[in-house]
Amino acid sequence: MSTTAVFFDVDFTLIYPGPTFDGEGYRQFAARHGVDVDSATFAPAVASASVELDRAQDDIYRPELFIRYARRVLEQMGGVGPGLDACAREIYDEWAACQHFSLYDDVQPTLAELHAAGVRIGLISNTHRCLASLQSHFELEPYITAALSSSDHGYLKPHPSIFEAALKLVGVTPAESVMVGDSLNHDIRGARHVGMKGVLIERSATSNSDAQEGIRVIRTLVELPGMLRGL
Repeated sequence: MSTTAVFFDVDFTLIYPGPTFDGEGYRQFAARHGVDVDSATFAPAVASASVELDRAQDDIYRPELFIRYARRVLEQMGGVGPGLDACAREIYDEWAACQHFSLYDDVQPTLAELHAAGVRIGLISNTHRCLASLQSHFELEPYITAALSSSDHGYLKPHPSIFEAALKLVGVTPAESVMVGDSLNHDIRGARHVGMKGVLIERSATSNSDAQEGIRVIRTLVELPGMLRGL
């Protein structure tokens, strides 16, 4: 395998949220703060609130960006009242807790295969989650060379500096490296901007993103080692 290093996004690439962060979970968060929301409206609320996550024009990491997103979801679910801010803050805080998440089934075997092939593995995440705790919780430490979160670094993907810092931590050049993630803009375009190759993972998507900009797309991480041998 000619690729020296593979970097992974974390949320929705390696792990996914459990019921704490679905419609009923948000309803329970809200109820603790005296706010009433309709759990059935969660999906469209998330779609509407997602615009908040694209407003970091300077790509600087600010907790307020994610808290504002959570508040917008609550509002779109019908939430009103003075408890909204505290509720949104609690949702933001709890997102960092690993026990609310599960590891996709394809992660351990893929990381093990890459590691056995001598590939260095890094994590680059737009999160405030402790990535050392993440590795320990999901027993990923044997595979990971280095990990970098946007909250520690100060900039969010797709800002070039977070990719450049991660490359330096792992000790590789952009040309030797591949970024794997679920966000076309944050993960793939950001990585390609600094000279890395990108692989988009679309676990349940039906779009034809691979036709856009010549981007390689996989549906499961199990496909990744074979794809890397062809790069």
